[in-house]
Amino acid sequence: MTTQGNTAEKQVRVLVLSGYGLNCDLETAYAFELAGAVSHRVHINSLVSGEVSLADHDILVFDGGFSWGDDHGAGVLEAVRIKHNIGDGLQRFIKEGRLVLGICNGFQALVNLGLLPGFDGDYETRQVALTFNDCGNFRDDWVTLLGNTGSPCVFTRGIVRLELPIRHGEGKFFASPDVIRRLIDQRQVVLQYAMPTGKAAKGQFPHNPNGSVHDIAGICDPTGRIFGLMPHPEAFNHWTNHPDWTWTKARLKRRGESIKVEPTPGVKLFKNAVDYIRDTRP
Repeated sequence: MTTQGNTAEKQVRVLVLSGYGLNCDLETAYAFELAGAVSHRVHINSLVSGEVSLADHDILVFDGGFSWGDDHGAGVLEAVRIKHNIGDGLQRFIKEGRLVLGICNGFQALVNLGLLPGFDGDYETRQVALTFNDCGNFRDDWVTLLGNTGSPCVFTRGIVRLELPIRHGEGKFFASPDVIRRLIDQRQVVLQYAMPTGKAAKGQFPHNPNGSVHDIAGICDPTGRIFGLMPHPEAFNHWTNHPDWTWTKARLKRRGESIKVEPTPGVKLFKNAVDYIRDTRP
């Protein structure tokens, strides 16, 4: 997949993982294309074998799905395969200032790898978990999210509030009280579940759909370059993806207005990443 109009000097190359139960690679690659990047869907085996080089890309995406059928826990086997085959290359990728994004199952893989929370530059030690939803079943819904404007997260700059879909059975964010406190103090809590009114969910179901501690829906590392979240921004790549789009269209029509065609909040998240690479590239 390529984006017309990008010159070779300005192309931002995104590697989106695929294979072994991952099923959001097409949506994710498409959303990055809308954001102005050049997306490459790469099977994990091609990355592990060296057929495709991670070093040739600017952004690495662990996308959503059910890698290895969530055997041994969501994201566990994906993390093991990546760490024991290209772990050194992944650490170099991070040290070189490139970006890593984990969505849903990808977020689960990032915490299992130890890339998040990344305290004190430690990208190998697992310190947080994403475990079974408190409600006891899989949740497929839309949620309201509050963005932390004080966070260093590259992906969420300028995003104060948004709505995104969720689809997970193991999305409860959990960690020890001291880790949670450190995440808060260091402004690494990027997104939190909220009420439709914009107030904090405070654990209330279904607004907090999984029982996440402190309503945490997404965190970043201290640099803001590694970001993981449970909701799916790639699944809100067009305004008609939203379940209320027909109501919104009718309401605006009665006012004599029309839908403004602009990047959705989901695409905005990807565009922030693309713009960051362009702005910081030597």
